[in-house]
Amino acid sequence: MADPLDTVFAALADPTRRAILQMLLEDDMAVTDVAAPFEMSLAAISKHLTILTRAGLISQEKRGRVKWCKLEPDALRDASVWMQGFGQFEPVHLEAFERFLAREFDTPTDPQGD
Repeated sequence: MADPLDTVFAALADPTRRAILQMLLEDDMAVTDVAAPFEMSLAAISKHLTILTRAGLISQEKRGRVKWCKLEPDALRDASVWMQGFGQFEPVHLEAFERFLAREFDTPTDPQGD
C-alpha cells in the first residue's frame, strides 16, 4: 500500500487536479460542472476525481441522480506537517492554499474572502 503522503503529492502533481481543487474551494460541485471548463471527456475527469478521492483531497457523494464533489480541507494536514519539518514552510491553511492556487493559475482572489 502506498504511503498516504505519496498519494497526496502525486494527486497534486497534475495541473488539472490542482485546477479542480481550486474550483472546489468555492463550493461543492456536480461532476458535470467540474468537467465543463476542461477540454476532455467526462471519463477523463472522472479518473482525475478518483485520484483526488483516493488521496482524500475530495469526497464524492450521490445526491439523487447527480454525483457531487466536495473539498476535504483537512486532507493537506499531513503534507503540511511533513513540509514544516524542513523549517521553510508555514502550515498549510485553506486560505493560504487558495492563494497558492490563485497564483499558480494566475487568477485574482478576493482578499476579504467573499
